[in-house]
Amino acid sequence: MEWITSRKNPLLTRIRKLAAGSGRDRRAAGEYLGDGRKLLEEALKWHAPLTTVVVSEGVELPNLPREVRAVQVPRDVMETISPMKTPQGALFLVRLPETEPPEILTGDRYLVLDGVQDPGNVGTIWRTADALGADGLILVGNCADPYSPKVVRSSMGACFRLPVYETDAGGLCALLERSGIPLSATALREDTVSLEQARLDRAAVVIGSEGSGVSPELLSRSVQTIKIPMRERCESLNAAAAAAIVLWEMARNP
Repeated sequence: MEWITSRKNPLLTRIRKLAAGSGRDRRAAGEYLGDGRKLLEEALKWHAPLTTVVVSEGVELPNLPREVRAVQVPRDVMETISPMKTPQGALFLVRLPETEPPEILTGDRYLVLDGVQDPGNVGTIWRTADALGADGLILVGNCADPYSPKVVRSSMGACFRLPVYETDAGGLCALLERSGIPLSATALREDTVSLEQARLDRAAVVIGSEGSGVSPELLSRSVQTIKIPMRERCESLNAAAAAAIVLWEMARNP
């Protein structure tokens, strides 16, 4: 176990940059940051490719693979590198996975997020997609970076289990066509069907941003549009809530 006290240490400087930086910074570094002992336990359980673990003074270190760098720092130093106002005692770095989609999707059920920018929503949807049996999450447009600290934290370990892919609208449509998976959108159109009537046994369903909805390009390429039944006085649902309902209905399809 290394003992680091200098706040200017290169490792700690790198952690701060990963915590506060953009997705571009994380791609350049080839790593992303996770925080909290519970999330660290999930990373170890699911064999995430950890590179470094940093714990506060007095925090017991779990059993780590031999190749993982283990570091301990004073509590006041942890406060300067943690993305949390109240540090959870452990931070860790993980090698950034590839988010480019494969040539062909081999699963049957995918959720597509179109311009969903709130990191908490993206992480929560990722967690729900994992829980309800989706085969992957696909981000299109200006979505939140899936490996930002808040998304990773909100995913509650789903980031280690369920693949996430990033592409643009054209790339998504070409991918689905190659894979033989029809695209559906949660939007209103003349042909809109209620969710419980939709064919979702093999499908990719788009959830749009709360501000703009599904983009015109994806809407025009969708074979069906879906509405979630709700009271007329309610205009829409939060993206994470809508995604949970759609994912539940997808899981119920035989």
